[in-house]
Amino acid sequence: MSFIKLLESEISKILVSLGYEDNVALLVSNRPDLGDYQYNGCMKLSSIYKEKPIDIANKIVEKLNQTNYFKSINIAGPGFINLSFSDEALIEYMNEIFNNFEINNYKVEKKLVFLDYGGANIAKELHVGHLRSANIGEALKRLLNNCGVKTISDVHLGDWGTPMGLVMNEIKHMKPDLPYFDENYDGVYPKESPVTESDLAYIYPMASKKKKESETYASEARELTQKLQNKDKGLIALWKHIVNTSSIDIKRVYEDLGASFDLWLGESDADPYIDEVLNLLDKKGLTYISDGALVMDVCEDEDKLEIPPILLKKTDGSILYASTEMATLYMRIKEYNPSEFWYIVDNRQELHFKQVFRAAKKSGLVNENVGLYFLGFGTMNGSDGKPFKTRDGGVMSLKSLIELVKSETIKKINDNITDKEALAKDLAIATIKYADLLPNRSTDYIFDPIKFSDLNGKTAPYLLYSTVRMKSLLNKSLEEKIGYKKYNILKTDLERNVILNLLEVPKVLENSLNSKSLNEIAEYLYKLTNNYNNFYASNKVLIEKDTKVRESWLVLTELVYKTNKMLLNILGITVPDKI
Repeated sequence: MSFIKLLESEISKILVSLGYEDNVALLVSNRPDLGDYQYNGCMKLSSIYKEKPIDIANKIVEKLNQTNYFKSINIAGPGFINLSFSDEALIEYMNEIFNNFEINNYKVEKKLVFLDYGGANIAKELHVGHLRSANIGEALKRLLNNCGVKTISDVHLGDWGTPMGLVMNEIKHMKPDLPYFDENYDGVYPKESPVTESDLAYIYPMASKKKKESETYASEARELTQKLQNKDKGLIALWKHIVNTSSIDIKRVYEDLGASFDLWLGESDADPYIDEVLNLLDKKGLTYISDGALVMDVCEDEDKLEIPPILLKKTDGSILYASTEMATLYMRIKEYNPSEFWYIVDNRQELHFKQVFRAAKKSGLVNENVGLYFLGFGTMNGSDGKPFKTRDGGVMSLKSLIELVKSETIKKINDNITDKEALAKDLAIATIKYADLLPNRSTDYIFDPIKFSDLNGKTAPYLLYSTVRMKSLLNKSLEEKIGYKKYNILKTDLERNVILNLLEVPKVLENSLNSKSLNEIAEYLYKLTNNYNNFYASNKVLIEKDTKVRESWLVLTELVYKTNKMLLNILGITVPDKI
């Protein structure tokens, strides 16, 4: 049990012995001059038990004074209890977590969470708009795993809708003689793809542009989409080539970002379940025809804003996005049966997922006990406050973004580093990832490549440089045969401040898990690292003459290093050997 959880448990026992009951939560004091932590529950207890809060506080303090955890306890205002921990209690806990680092972690009950993130469209180059889903999703998965939760992650590729029809239509215009478009062709289709990665990078933007300019072109693409979904053998053969060719680049970019997936499934994989889902909805009398389209009502009496019916099938019989989404959900339940689903998706898709979730619950497709969570995220913007683009106004690819930041990070690396280019790329990716996780998940933010690649401030380079220096210090102590096995003495206020920061780790992890956002971890990493650096700048660790103090400082350094490494790993950031 962590130090703060232990104290919360002790205070709960004291409350019970006094005839009270409360879900005790200790908070970091906003008045360090009064105490390290606060207990603010006396006002709540006063309203329940009809006693003055100051009287309740006095009774609690009397009991707390009989323990050995505190060097001082005081009551402020009507009944706020301020607690200052004793050096002995802090030293004892430092030794506990030095011997068993996991004590200072946060664990929850076993469950299975299915995460849907990534969402790249096949045949479309990954751009900055794809960053947040992959980055936030990967970090949330790592956070869940760190806290003892099992996960299954799926990239959920867009490979079955209108974008695919557009790509096929452009290929047809470019190479009309290909056998895939000949309905009378009965031979064997070519083994080699008719398009390359570079072809696909050009094809989709061109097709998208033509769709806006020509209704005839758009109609052709819709017709090809429908034929593909009806399993036209030629289009299925072409589709496989497009998927295989495009997936190579998509996997490469996701790998660069450190985003991994247990499943590489697409919308097409849910297609066999669509009829089953639509039949289930029909048997329950939930669907009807409106203006020729198949729809289902999902509005509820308490809605303040109108929630439109969910569209399941077009008048021409084409399957819509919502049907594919529900079929995907149905498939995942049948095959994996998780207790929760987390969808890490752009805020602009909130209505879509609200409709799908309601339809899934209303129809019984999903059990009421299964959690369905839409985790929307804001936009990554440039300095002008608008979505991040290239200088010519186009959408910037993720590869281009990495190169842009790399041109800044390479300036920060020592010239004696062997593989400077590779390290600069890793540092650029870390820069992008940390900057993306620093704001709350749901908010927009401005990304400044120069600011976020700086070696000072709330940046990945600052955190990594500091963490590498901690590692170097520990390695040097080993080289010089300066051992450290226990925390002996707490000498300075600066090191005490670092220790108090370490006590916060379990609560930071708990809060992040509850909010399903990584910003608190990102902020905490900066606070801990900055406070350690303040301590380090004022104390010469390895040349400290008092061996017991030196040993304590090395223990503290290792604990901060391990904490940084654990939390950076949750954010998907690897600590390099050198910078």
